[in-house]
Amino acid sequence: MKKAVQFSRTGVPSEVVELINMETATVGDDDALIDVEAAAINPSHLLTLSGNYGVQPELPAVPGAEGTGIIGAVGKNVTNVQVGDRVMIPPYTGTWRQQVVVKAADIAVKFPSEGDPIQMAMIMANPPTSWLLLKTVVDLEPGDWVIQNAGNSAVGQYVMQLAKIYGFRTVNVVRRDGLEDFIAKAGGDICAVDGPDLGERVKAATGGADIKLAIDAVAGESTQHLADCLVDGGTIANYGLLSKKPCQLWPDDIIFREITLTGVWLTLWLRRYSTAEERLKVYNELAGYIADGRMHAAVEATYPLAKIKDAVAHAMQGERNGKVVLLPNADG
Repeated sequence: MKKAVQFSRTGVPSEVVELINMETATVGDDDALIDVEAAAINPSHLLTLSGNYGVQPELPAVPGAEGTGIIGAVGKNVTNVQVGDRVMIPPYTGTWRQQVVVKAADIAVKFPSEGDPIQMAMIMANPPTSWLLLKTVVDLEPGDWVIQNAGNSAVGQYVMQLAKIYGFRTVNVVRRDGLEDFIAKAGGDICAVDGPDLGERVKAATGGADIKLAIDAVAGESTQHLADCLVDGGTIANYGLLSKKPCQLWPDDIIFREITLTGVWLTLWLRRYSTAEERLKVYNELAGYIADGRMHAAVEATYPLAKIKDAVAHAMQGERNGKVVLLPNADG
């Protein structure tokens, strides 16, 4: 028997998770067994636990949709992976567990044996979301400016680093003072605290640059603040609602300035708008950046499964400077 996290109802995330003993599925001829090394706790997971995510699983369910692990066994028909390989766990299975059996054909990404498995464990959701935001919304050229809020979030950090790889420059908006060093270390060009006068301050800081793309994880009044920073005809790409408020945007900006507000959701791209070849190409590109250290996210704490309630409560805290990551096979 192996340990796993399960939830049988939705509600306050730290209250609905429980640690259970779970028998690992039998490894079939086309399957691979993965010992889970690390699995991140993302905002989408908290929304799922609370019952507020766009796609909800049948209950009871094991949370988690990304992680990295080591192949422990394979079926007799499996040729794409072998025992000892480090891989990205396919996203359809809950990763907050010690061990999982998957279809080997669904394993798309293999990592080098060296490197940090915790950083590799965070590849499934946030890095490709950052790629989508930078590469599929607006046509950008090297030297162009991008502005984003929630700059100190995991996606925000990946946006800064990926922008630097592609030659873009970033204005990174945060909601509290004192994060200038954090943003600089993450690769950002400019750090600014959100507020009604954001447009004026960003114009001064960038020398009046024409910013075509704004990335919005906060919504509420922050959406309008980003619009104030954009050139006419610019686009706001929203992918989150940290404010828990609707996006606010003046009709004047929509009608007269032709500011566009659009949504970006990785799940739709994975399920509807991309081919298997496109997904593999993107994930392998990002895996290379993570393996060589050019893309990374700050980690504030790691927890064993035995402390799952503490881990989820920590992840629920608003003012963090790093991810909370589960180490399912760690002692504790």
